[in-house]
Amino acid sequence: MARYVALLRGINVGGKNIIAMKDLRAALEDHGYGNVSTYIQSGNVLFDTDADPTTLEADVEAVLEKTFGVPLLVVIRSHRQLRSVIAKAPSGFGADPDTYYSDAVFLKAPLTAAAVMRIIELRDGVDQAWPGTGVVYFARLGAERSKSKMSRITAKPEYKQMTIRSWTTTVKLLALLDAQSPSR
Repeated sequence: MARYVALLRGINVGGKNIIAMKDLRAALEDHGYGNVSTYIQSGNVLFDTDADPTTLEADVEAVLEKTFGVPLLVVIRSHRQLRSVIAKAPSGFGADPDTYYSDAVFLKAPLTAAAVMRIIELRDGVDQAWPGTGVVYFARLGAERSKSKMSRITAKPEYKQMTIRSWTTTVKLLALLDAQSPSR
């Protein structure tokens, strides 16, 4: 059994695609996933499975569409992969939340960080972005966040293959995986 986190895009945001976390947990448990738990209402699901990791995203997407009638993008990271995302963050990333809003932009393959870096627009002195493996790290100056160009990414076709988590949520998800993992 391996431990994973599924990052769902576009649920419980702006009154759209409302899915109760208890229903989300039940859907995955009914499909055979173990030790299922959720974190906050925005679609973070932790679970165990021995399923083939190469088909896991498609399998979870199919379960959710069949159960809730809504096609949802699902980006899955293993415990090890999420630990690597945090360990390989740029030096100091997320360390000063009172000054910078920091996010992890998780990418669904085949979308790459190199491709996303080509489409991201940055405002000088406000926005910063760094490529990672399956992730783009994005920070914007809090005092100037209304001038950030980050929201422009939503108009790009590539946006449909990514989901964004605050750095605080990303770090918390790893802590939950660490606490719940039998192979700590």
